[in-house]
Amino acid sequence: MASQREWFEKNYYEVLGVPESAPQKDITKAYRKLARQYHPDANPGNSSAEDRFKDISAAYEVLGDEAKRKEYDEVRRLGPVGGGFGGPGGGAPGGFRFDVGGSDMGDLLGNMFGGGSPGRGRSGRGGAGVGPQRGADLEASLTLDFVDAAHGITTSLHLTTDAQCSTCGGSGAKPGSKVNTCGVCRGRGAVDDNQGFFAFSSPCRACNGNGAIVESPCGTCRGSGVEKRPREVKVRIPAGVTDGQRIRLKERGGPGRKGGPAGDLLVECHVRAHPVFGRDGDNLTVRIPVTLAELALGSEVEVPTLEGQRVVLRLRGGTQTGSRHRIKGRGIENGKHHGDLIVTVDVVVPKHVSDAQREALEAFEAASTGSPRQALFDLLGSPQSGGAGR
Repeated sequence: MASQREWFEKNYYEVLGVPESAPQKDITKAYRKLARQYHPDANPGNSSAEDRFKDISAAYEVLGDEAKRKEYDEVRRLGPVGGGFGGPGGGAPGGFRFDVGGSDMGDLLGNMFGGGSPGRGRSGRGGAGVGPQRGADLEASLTLDFVDAAHGITTSLHLTTDAQCSTCGGSGAKPGSKVNTCGVCRGRGAVDDNQGFFAFSSPCRACNGNGAIVESPCGTCRGSGVEKRPREVKVRIPAGVTDGQRIRLKERGGPGRKGGPAGDLLVECHVRAHPVFGRDGDNLTVRIPVTLAELALGSEVEVPTLEGQRVVLRLRGGTQTGSRHRIKGRGIENGKHHGDLIVTVDVVVPKHVSDAQREALEAFEAASTGSPRQALFDLLGSPQSGGAGR
């Protein structure tokens, strides 16, 4: 069992603020929340936040992987002796040797010394790691019109972010200058640290874990290999995107370090309200005004659609105001499902009536029998009182 000394010293569950029985999704959720809070980009110049971010990243590196989590739990359950630290090993007399150069275990140990890792989407800031490091995941927001969100759209985001240095191409070296192999670690990016019973490998301080030393740093990026500059990112928003939905664009985020892949770009969509239409899942909703006669006698009324067309809705005689009617296939199509158009009919009561309208309404009232409220009183078990009204 490949265990670590740090596993006995730190409780990763406490670092992430989750119980030991927490499911994987809760661990991921806790990590993302803490990573956003303590990320170096959100806390420039704050060394304590940077150290906290390293601890959070190291904890998730283990607990975020189900296999490593099981190993971690088992090692902590058995203790140092049961975990294999008391048996024979190589690299130190009677002990174990841990090499951070290129292995998963090395990546974990690298976090103990402030190193980065090509996994989990960290930016690699705050210390050097051995080997390629994945770039940071970036976040952006995009506001969409209701129609564009329903039908889908290709648009552009204009961002100012870290990008690969345009002068040195990300090498960190001044064009034309030499990049020498580090004489301390001989290109490994790590050096051995013999501590008696244990022998660890840690990132080489001479080359900052790069395995090479830049003779003349690039003047544009000052040897970092990245620079801040505006860039345009084309985004394809799929049909049916909802308000608050996040879209992940693979490898469109921060640049990787030491040849590592770029991070992802997470785009959060905000959808403006429509003056006529609403939305219920993939169904569109609309309220249309109708007259009393159209509902009482039955009629055909025109209903607008999101595409700018009109469809006919047939109302039966005696249709009630506030009733909902479904027009199939006139909702939002998201590639897997086509929603419907849900129409609510509302009787419009005129604020002013002409003499002819008044005469017709009085004749209608006189011809009506019974009271529309009688059923209500019947349910209450009491007769309707006379006087005002009918």
